[in-house]
Amino acid sequence: MSLTPSHLMTERLQALPTAQLQGMRRGIEKESLRSRPDGLLALTPHPAGLGSALTHPHITTDYSESQLELITGVHASVDGCLDELTRIHQFTLRTLAAQGDEMLWASSMPCGLPTDETIPLGRYGSSNVGRWATATGGACRPFRAFTTTGPCRVWAVPSISA
Repeated sequence: MSLTPSHLMTERLQALPTAQLQGMRRGIEKESLRSRPDGLLALTPHPAGLGSALTHPHITTDYSESQLELITGVHASVDGCLDELTRIHQFTLRTLAAQGDEMLWASSMPCGLPTDETIPLGRYGSSNVGRWATATGGACRPFRAFTTTGPCRVWAVPSISA
C-alpha cells in the first residue's frame, strides 16, 4: 500500500521527539487580491501608502500589482504569528480605506477578472533587482492562473533536513 504525502507527513511528525516539535518556528504568507466596490479586480498600481513592493518586509505584491502578499516574521508561537498577521492585515485595510475605496477580496476564488493582458504586471522599480523581479513576474502570464489566493503556512522544525 502506498502512503499519500499527507500520511507520510503525519507519520514523520509523529516520529519526532516532543522537544524538537516544541522548537518549531512558523510564519504565514497571505495573498489577497485588491478589488473595487463593484467586485472587479483593482487595476491600480500598488498603493504608495503600503510602501515599496520590492523592499517592504511584510507587504509586497505577487505576480501582479493587484495581488497583495502579507508576510509575517518567524515566530515560536502560533499566537505570536497570528497577532502579527492581524496587525499587518489591519494596517493594510486602514491604508486602503484612507487612499480610496479598494478592499481586499476575502475569498480564495478570485473577484471579477478582466482579460489576462489587462491584469497589471507587478512593478518593482528600475534597479537591477527591481527589473529582474518585474521580468520574473511577467513570465507567469497568464495571471488568471495565479489569482486563487489565501494563506500559506511556512514552518521549520529544528534539525530536520529534506
